[in-house]
Amino acid sequence: MVEGLTEMVVESVRVHMLSAQHVVILKDAEGGRYLPIWIGTAEADAIARRLQGITPERPLTHDLFANTLHELGVAVKQVVVSDLADETFRAQLILELAERTVGVDARPSDAIALAIRAGVPIFATNAVLDRAGVTPEPEDDERLSVFRDFVNSLEVDPSGPSGHAEGPERRPD
Repeated sequence: MVEGLTEMVVESVRVHMLSAQHVVILKDAEGGRYLPIWIGTAEADAIARRLQGITPERPLTHDLFANTLHELGVAVKQVVVSDLADETFRAQLILELAERTVGVDARPSDAIALAIRAGVPIFATNAVLDRAGVTPEPEDDERLSVFRDFVNSLEVDPSGPSGHAEGPERRPD
């Protein structure tokens, strides 16, 4: 692991019920810290679809960009949630072309959507985690575990309650 960075995984994409705003929740790959990042609806949908294994009939914006980079021989190496200023997160796409490695400024939501498409690691700087990371109390973590077990035990019929594929599309939580 690179010094000063913590590897993160996408824990979930959720909708805040009161505000209807979306949040992607990153979790420390080896610890119990979480990093919630508020994101737009389109980016939340792009991340959630990919995590659920849903492939659109035609490429969405993040698919298009990932495909374009691949066709041009540019490799996405990693994503870093690099800064938090004025309550706005910043990220860096670390790209490699031949012998050249460059960091490109990006919104974290776009960077995360690309990282999951490219199958590359997502990191957060320790400074960002120190400022915005959340560590649940042990009792909270136990309640979250029980809730996750319950939610994961529910069977969802993708064709809807009637058994027909005409029902409304299921949105991420």
